[in-house]
Amino acid sequence: MDNGAKINVSIHITAPEGNEPEIVIDFTGTHPEDHGNINAPVAVTTAAVLYTLRSLIDENIPLNAGCLEPVTIIIPEGTLLNPSSEAAVAVGNVETSQRIVDVLLGALGKAAASQGTMNNFLFGKPDNTGGQYYETIPGGAGAVEGCEGASGVQIHMTNTRLTDPEILEQRFSAVRITHFGIRPGSGGKGKWNGGDGIERAYLFNEPVHVSVISERRETAPYGLKKGKSGAKGINLLISSDGTESILGPRVNRIFKPGETILIKTPGGGGYGG
Repeated sequence: MDNGAKINVSIHITAPEGNEPEIVIDFTGTHPEDHGNINAPVAVTTAAVLYTLRSLIDENIPLNAGCLEPVTIIIPEGTLLNPSSEAAVAVGNVETSQRIVDVLLGALGKAAASQGTMNNFLFGKPDNTGGQYYETIPGGAGAVEGCEGASGVQIHMTNTRLTDPEILEQRFSAVRITHFGIRPGSGGKGKWNGGDGIERAYLFNEPVHVSVISERRETAPYGLKKGKSGAKGINLLISSDGTESILGPRVNRIFKPGETILIKTPGGGGYGG
């Protein structure tokens, strides 16, 4: 994670003759419970495991408790993925869940890291009156053997779609989309390249309170099997005079009229040297 917290996993698969195959997924060694809000409840961690395993099965199977019968999941208590009831978990569902999937697919050697963030973007009036807006922004998918990663897509643990710029501007007069497109070259190179992220710029013509929850601004989506990492994401403040300032992975500020926030989402990692 961007604050240095690590997710660790070991995976052991056995298929003894005459018995059903079993898989043990052990998160021992994962970072202790975080003082911030990136902790993921056990339910989120389990859902990420289930999603990953189902994505690797090339047949239709029912989604029920039986899916996890041959699976043992070990998540030590008091860790990032099994925090106490007092831990803050707001980011666990939208950000940490994505990283769990990346870690599992990487450990299995199946896919390079995808953008690993939902790039949560929210805005509304500073006095909290009127409508508020929330969207998640797509990025690059990690490459797999035989296939390059997709560009400008939502990855893994989310299924939201962006609002068309015309609709957004029609419903919220305070904002105008001045740039929206693929972020060229942001996917990691490899025998199969990672997908590119996107660039999306919001110009504000009145004071607006903006919040951003994002990851992969400090750590790049890794490549696999000698593939290169994808580009890290960037959150930029562009002043009315064109001056650019880098914002961190978390943003909580009032934007003035004439200011722009430009969000460049991460690319996916490449696969194969």
